[in-house]
Parts: sequence; structure tokens; C-alpha cells
Amino acid sequence: MSLPISYDDVVAAHARLQGVAHKTPVLTSATANAMTGAELFFKAESFQRMGAFKFRGAYNALSQFTPEQRKAGVITFSSGNHAQAIALSASLLGMRAVIVMPKDAPVVKVEATRGYGGEVVFFDRYTEDREAIGRRLAEEHGLTLIPPYDHPHVMAGQGTAAKELIEEVGPLDVLLAPLGGGGLLSGCATAARALNPACKIFGVEPEAGNDGQQSFRKGEIVHIDTPKTLADGAQTQHLGNYTFAVIRELVDDIVTVSDAELVSAMQFFASRMKAVVEPTGCLAAAAALTGKVDVHGKRVGVILSGGNVDLQHFARLVLGAEVAK
Repeated sequence: MSLPISYDDVVAAHARLQGVAHKTPVLTSATANAMTGAELFFKAESFQRMGAFKFRGAYNALSQFTPEQRKAGVITFSSGNHAQAIALSASLLGMRAVIVMPKDAPVVKVEATRGYGGEVVFFDRYTEDREAIGRRLAEEHGLTLIPPYDHPHVMAGQGTAAKELIEEVGPLDVLLAPLGGGGLLSGCATAARALNPACKIFGVEPEAGNDGQQSFRKGEIVHIDTPKTLADGAQTQHLGNYTFAVIRELVDDIVTVSDAELVSAMQFFASRMKAVVEPTGCLAAAAALTGKVDVHGKRVGVILSGGNVDLQHFARLVLGAEVAK
């Protein structure tokens, strides 16, 4: 069965991103290694352009537009990081970008999206369907819709994060990636399976929104209500058709972590590694640090997916004033 993307697509995406995307650092921590009994390699996508891995997929998708598509522009729906990624990529490529964002999206993400030149349209994520709004506006304005995760060009772009990680540190026993809609996990799984076939690949979701885990167990896409979790980047209601096809085939398992465990990971990165990582960005790390995935004695790649969090919110969380609800 042929999957929506191949490793060749990831390689082509990486070539398009050369000189545009940052090659983000791989961080290590002797303390984290001692805590887990593992050798952990943190791919810090919080240092990517616009602060998250999403730039990789967005730029890879937009750079393949036809002249007609470029002239009309792009539209997307996003809780934040994909919005900024599309806005920045469109700006770099001289395109119009319309972004459908939830009213409760972090202020820092809304402001950054506008700062990159994106036109923001708000919706209520608990009562309105962002996909329907996106499709309607696309038709009205002739815009090309690039969804946040369920698109082969987006998936291939995200996979370049794992390609860089494995090429830099060598073979891994385990790869952990955050899971929302599945763009990052599907892309990274594609790269890891090609470069490092024996690697065990895990997706990590917020406990409150384990639709991916349910889907993986059931063998079909499960839809849930929008979960209430600190991991705003993983508040997806379902995996994509493209992403699920890859995840079902290439991923070994999907685990979950609680909001409290995400906060502990944020505190660890801030205090021990001097890094600001947003709650969603801590999903994979929390699974390693809490033993949700057995990493003892193993070489483990961990994707830190982003660092876009309101500083006041970040400070409240890491100081413990706001315990995960």
C-alpha cells in the first residue's frame, strides 16, 4: 500500500528549506539523562523561525504553489503556530494570507500572526466549525486552503525535523514526537523509518485529547469534542486521513501525558536547560521524563515542537501558581 508521503518527499522538502528554515539545535542534559537512565537528544524546534516546527511544513507547501495560486493567496485555520508559519511563509513568498483563528488563541500567537502580515478571522472553537469557515472563505476569495496538518506537503516538511535530528546524532532506539493532528508525527515517522528502520516511534498526546490513541487502537479515525488542555496546539478533534494512514502504518504506539506532567516538563526546561518550551512542545519530553515510554538504557530522540507561549501564562505555570485544571 502506498502512503501519502515517502522519504523522497521529505528529502525534497529539506532541499526547499535550505537557507530559509533554521537548522535547529539538538540539546542534551546530563540531569535529564540521569533522571531517565537514557541518552536523550532534544530537537529544539522552539528555536525554529516563528518559534515552532510548523514553519517547515508551511513553507514547503507554499513554495510549491503555481503562479495563479500565489497571486490569489493562501488561507488556513489554526490555533496558532501553523497560523504564524503560514503568515511568515506567505510574507517571504510575497503572498496574501488569511488565517481563521480561535477567539481564545494565545495573544502572543495572534499578535505574531498579524505581525507577519496575516489577516486574522476569529471563530469560537467550541461552537463553530473552522474547516467549514475556511472552505467558505477560500471559495469566496479564490484562496488555496492549506490545512494545519492533513496535507502531504505539510507532512513532508515537518518530517525534516526528524531527518536533521537523526543525521546529526546518529541512530536512535526511540523517537518521541508530540501528536495533535498528526502532521509532525507522520512526517517524522516517515523520515525515521527510512533512516533508522529499527527505531521505535511513539506519538504523545494530552490525556484529555487522546483521539489519536483511540484511533490507533481502533484502526479508524475517532472524533472527539475539543479537549480542554494546556496543550493548545494539540486541541485537535481528530487525526487527518493522510496523517492517520501514515501513523497507522509506521508508528509503534501512542501514549498520553497529563497537563500536570506538561507543567513539570516546562519547569524542567526553564530551570535546568534555560529553555522556554510551550505546553504542547513538552508532550514528547514529558513521556520520556515520566517513564510513560520505557527509555532506560536507550538513545532517544525527543522533538520539542515549539516555544510560543504567553510569557505571563508561562511564568504562572512554571512558578506553580496555576496547576493544570
